[in-house]
Amino acid sequence: MEFKGADILSAKQFNRGDVETVLKTAARALQYASKKKWSDILKNKLLASLFFEPSTRTRLSFETAMIRLGGSVVNSVGTQTSSLSKGETLLDTGRVIEKYADVIVMRYSQENSAEELARGAAVPVINAGDGSNEHPTQALTDLFTIQQELGSIDGLKVAMVGDLKYGRTVHSLSYMLSHFDVEMTFVSPETLKMPEHICRSLKEKNVKFKETFDMGEALREANVLYMTRIQKERFEKEKEYEKVKNSYILTREMIEQKNPKLLIMHPLPRIAEIAQDVDDLQGAAYFRQVANGLAVRMALLTMVLGKTL
Repeated sequence: MEFKGADILSAKQFNRGDVETVLKTAARALQYASKKKWSDILKNKLLASLFFEPSTRTRLSFETAMIRLGGSVVNSVGTQTSSLSKGETLLDTGRVIEKYADVIVMRYSQENSAEELARGAAVPVINAGDGSNEHPTQALTDLFTIQQELGSIDGLKVAMVGDLKYGRTVHSLSYMLSHFDVEMTFVSPETLKMPEHICRSLKEKNVKFKETFDMGEALREANVLYMTRIQKERFEKEKEYEKVKNSYILTREMIEQKNPKLLIMHPLPRIAEIAQDVDDLQGAAYFRQVANGLAVRMALLTMVLGKTL
């Protein structure tokens, strides 16, 4: 991929070389993400931060990344504060925002919304989550975390647990992991299984994976356990959410009994699916993921804007 000027819309647009390029750049960005240094590499560049769904980590990490690299940020939070509430299309929104900003980051509730915005914008657009579809920058964060924690991605067994149907983070992560020598286990209730089109894509690439309802089995076998919350906001009927909301709860006792060396990850926010007594285990990496996300987003911003860290 030619990163300069590129839109980052889907994990499917990356090959292994692209992923490794981002991870190497993120490693160089850690000195800035860790607050040890500031940079002016993005001086006179402006990020438009468009978040039309709630966000803490993704929004703040992109905005912090831009500022700590010397750039500036303008933002719009929520459709009610933008012309989308008046019926403006995302295509036209892209045509407008490109007049103000050098790069756009957007989160929106509809699938493929970032792609629509990008069709209208002549500046790079980065998908920060489009409904239940994808979240490519989180997947890059996850791979960077695995690499930082375990040294390598190849040869690992990765279990993903929880809401795999609507979980955009696990969708993108599955696509990105497919470029590595890994085995995946998908753990979910029957109604929240990994979408068939993703499983089909993995089969076409001869990626080893299996599906199960048993988190205990996955715990014993995995090197990496990727927990996700059951997303209440994706259910049309609350009673359907109530049936599955506590399907999987990870406790310290479970880890100590089954796999004490397990690396535990979560895109956050956490609700009840990871007990708080897990937090101080050595393998609990989900808050370290947050810092890694800042480094990855620094890498992506510099790369699409044609700068070198």
